[in-house]
Amino acid sequence: MRRVVFLGLLFAPATACADSSSGDATPATPEEVRAHDSVIGSSALPGAQGVRKALEVADSAESRARRIAGELPDH
Repeated sequence: MRRVVFLGLLFAPATACADSSSGDATPATPEEVRAHDSVIGSSALPGAQGVRKALEVADSAESRARRIAGELPDH
């Protein structure tokens, strides 16, 4: 029971701050998300190396998908 109360108190401020009625809640484009992640990846924040690696893996997967799509004959 203590754990439930503790978790409720822990997450209450987060849910209060997640008000979607603020006028600045426009969805980000993939380019904006990529730019944001790139800035985080180039910083000295903890976990930035993981963000950088995730971006590299995403780039590699996209490149591979494009190569495979280019090899398939058009029907």
